[in-house]
Amino acid sequence: MRDTRESRLLLVLLIAIAFALITVDIRAGEESPVDGARQAAAAVFGPVEEGVATAVDPVANAIGAVRDSGERHNRIAVLERENAALKAKLGSDEQTRSRIHELDEMLKRAGAGQYGIKGAEVIAIGAAQGFSWTVTIDAGSKDGIERDMTVLNGDGLVGRVTTVGPDTATVVLANDPDFTVGTRLEKTGELGFATGQGDRALSVQMLNGKAKIGPGDRLVTFGSHGNKPFVPGVPIGEVVKVDAARGDLTRTVWVRPFVGFSRLDIVGVVVMPPREDPRDAVLPPKPEAPKPIPTVTVTVTPSATAGAPSKPADE
Repeated sequence: MRDTRESRLLLVLLIAIAFALITVDIRAGEESPVDGARQAAAAVFGPVEEGVATAVDPVANAIGAVRDSGERHNRIAVLERENAALKAKLGSDEQTRSRIHELDEMLKRAGAGQYGIKGAEVIAIGAAQGFSWTVTIDAGSKDGIERDMTVLNGDGLVGRVTTVGPDTATVVLANDPDFTVGTRLEKTGELGFATGQGDRALSVQMLNGKAKIGPGDRLVTFGSHGNKPFVPGVPIGEVVKVDAARGDLTRTVWVRPFVGFSRLDIVGVVVMPPREDPRDAVLPPKPEAPKPIPTVTVTVTPSATAGAPSKPADE
């Protein structure tokens, strides 16, 4: 259409008519004269709009799903990190509680025996030293550690110090085959010598072949001259087997160590011996044997008239 005076006049006229129709439609509401035309237009263009909406909705849904998926992924990642942190914290707390318990038990033993100890942590096992049963601790000459000092933990005798460096020391364990320590039997005081047997029970040669000893009896260290390499009174283990007496001068018994050598962590090196032999004082009290539960026997004696028929009340 050319831009002429007539065309401009026609455009103005159409705009005026459009405004007039809009005004009439708004004021008339549902009774508008153009309602029929609107419905006809809706019938024609409605399917087209619906088709376009149907085609567009999956794209919009996909975009929303991707966005939501990202948010869900982020939330899952955050929860996973929080869960891992919680597990680490719980694991750390469990380890901390376990080590606090070990330290507490060791201090109780040291206090009972009046041992002056230097605490240390096991930082390595002794593969480098050959086939012997040894561990390395993180305390050395700078901490006052010397060769041939007794090493213990909350359960009892761990071993003795063999070599010392400035910051570390090597400890040969009580179950090493070359390890020997003098023993004293609880209560009776019978003496012997315990020798390591690796992962088996300690072998103890009792000096008195006729000594009365049985499973469950406990032994402690006898002590050494000058308290090196062993201070007296440190718990060693419990008798699990006694060889039959054969009239020999000595007698062999087998002792399960109190210490678990495969799970050592916190240990104490005795840097100051006790003023006097604690003897059995470091051993924990034996658990009391359970008291027998009394049984009650009920004896039923049949009555003499139990089988006789009863008489009627009116006789």
